[in-house]
Amino acid sequence: MEIKNENGSCHKSVQQIQHPFHRQHPLVLVAEQSNESLKAYCDGCGELLSALCFTCIHCNYHLHKQCAEAPLEILNHPLHPKHIRRRLFLRQRPLPSDRKVYGCALCKEKRNMFVYECKTCYFSLDIKCAKLTSSYKFNQQPKLGIHSHPLTFIESLMAIYVLKRLNCCWCHEPLIDAIYFCVDCPSFIIHKKCLDELPTKINHPSHHIHPLFLNRSDDSFCKLCQKEHFGAFYGCSLCYFNINLECALLRSIVEDKSCHQHPFTLFWKQDSFICDACGTEGNYISYICSTCCITVHKECTSLPHIIKFSRHDHCIFHKYFLETQELTKQDCKICFKEVKLDRGSYSCGKPGCNYVVHVNCVLENKDLYKVIEEEKQCEELYEKSMQSSIIRVIEVNEAGEATSVVHFSHQHCLVLADKIEEEIDRKCDGCMLPISNIFYYCSECPFFLHKTCAELPRIKQHWFHQSNATLNFNSFKYCGFCGRYCSGFFYDIKGWCMCLRCAKHFLFFDFKWGEKYCNGCGKRCQLGAFRCGKCKFVLDFGCLTVPHLALHKIDEHMRNLTYHDDKEQSYCDICEQERDPSFWYYSCSICDTSAHFKCVLREFPFLKDGSIVPYYYCHKDKHTLNFFRKVKGYPECSYCGKLCQEAILKCEKSACNYIIHYKCRWHY
Repeated sequence: MEIKNENGSCHKSVQQIQHPFHRQHPLVLVAEQSNESLKAYCDGCGELLSALCFTCIHCNYHLHKQCAEAPLEILNHPLHPKHIRRRLFLRQRPLPSDRKVYGCALCKEKRNMFVYECKTCYFSLDIKCAKLTSSYKFNQQPKLGIHSHPLTFIESLMAIYVLKRLNCCWCHEPLIDAIYFCVDCPSFIIHKKCLDELPTKINHPSHHIHPLFLNRSDDSFCKLCQKEHFGAFYGCSLCYFNINLECALLRSIVEDKSCHQHPFTLFWKQDSFICDACGTEGNYISYICSTCCITVHKECTSLPHIIKFSRHDHCIFHKYFLETQELTKQDCKICFKEVKLDRGSYSCGKPGCNYVVHVNCVLENKDLYKVIEEEKQCEELYEKSMQSSIIRVIEVNEAGEATSVVHFSHQHCLVLADKIEEEIDRKCDGCMLPISNIFYYCSECPFFLHKTCAELPRIKQHWFHQSNATLNFNSFKYCGFCGRYCSGFFYDIKGWCMCLRCAKHFLFFDFKWGEKYCNGCGKRCQLGAFRCGKCKFVLDFGCLTVPHLALHKIDEHMRNLTYHDDKEQSYCDICEQERDPSFWYYSCSICDTSAHFKCVLREFPFLKDGSIVPYYYCHKDKHTLNFFRKVKGYPECSYCGKLCQEAILKCEKSACNYIIHYKCRWHY
């Protein structure tokens, strides 16, 4: 990484760095933290910021000094003997290519942080685990008879520090002694003492008629927790009855006041029941709270009481039943199915907010929520995530509306208005959609913002991922979601870049519906899909964000986005090619015309003419280039010599006369 001081030159006293994971701004070294910044967390290791860190004042991005200076690769790590001669490379996650995130091989967590990964397999180590384990020796053990993979022995107590939130899978006690663990199996971590003393035969209260024998399998089904598992288990070959190690020695009493105010007691009744915590069926053992008269699954004894879900602005709380004065049906905001009022669910605690979700729906994806330890943190998170993008309010009217403001995206003051005086097509410079309601405008230059766009929070937790997103303004940038080059506002989300049109939609996005075919255009939905809760209708980002009204250069009237054509055979009036009547198109009822929506919108519907293009290398004189959809007079392209009748890049220096087709931009 490049290290500079404040004046940009190299110096032994480090003042700022250009980190490879945050290239847009330099990170400045901060020696003392204010009370406000102490609430921030390191974007490298996820821990609370210490006194010495590097920070970006523009993006609310922070790194501990040791995380910022961590090596970009590690060779021959002892925890990865499978590819011992391969390097582990430092990277950040998530990235757009992350179809699935694998947990850290040591602490098993899937946190949004820096990780060292092997490019050959799925092995990864959090930056914190990699640092703590780099100076300790690990003894790789041969395959033991009770487990299908090699086990690693850790003797150092300091190395075990990273496992402080995990328990032994046999005795369920904290990992405070030497342990064995499996890199491939997240649930197999066991004290050395427990493994050495593991009995080969047990009599278990869940299966009185025969003893259970210790065995190993690559694929087995636990009768008690109703889950598939791998490795060691106790089983009866006569009855095909198997239980994994975690269920073989269950705790008789589970007490955790952060989850429930009373202790849960193990109940060995071998019968089906409905869990009062999550509302789903259980088929074997359960835990009961005699004080509250509730019965729950084993895993539901530790449900977090408060979580912050990425798809809702407020914290949501777990409740065993919902109190309501009305006999109205509540639907889950994720799966759209009914939430039983007398069963457990998560709901918003804010007055007037009726956000309710099923327990299993909201906890399904660990990347979309985080556990909140104390209720007072909820307001702090909300206030921090709603930082306004309006820098200063200059004037307000009698109704309390800001009539004159300074916005971070523009150098001049913006004034509030409710109509366009001139009958011309004006677009909001934030979302690049037509101005149709109350807006802010600049009296010194042609700059417009919808009032709603101007009031967007500068820093906001984004619905697509459990991390803060920062609002930035760019005249020419690629949105990784709808796949378009756009101008205006973008939310930067941990390496992702999302245009404002994609970011503003709150329809339900289902990550599991990737590879489905979009009903708007017929293409595959690569990242997932926006779907209907009642049927199989799905949309990708590109179709979800097309405007409902559009005007082509040959049109006299606005065309309407139309969803279905009754004709058996249809044609596009612009390209004159056949059009699939089952996909979306634009039509004009007055002129009786129809066209592909891509033909109407053309290639760059959300780019502003005059946008500065960051392709300096396609101009030998390295002058700034501006984007234009067309240019008068149809001059010749400086590269191919053909007339410029379509999108071009033009040098801002009038004396330069450098013009090039956009498609020729990669050439000198």
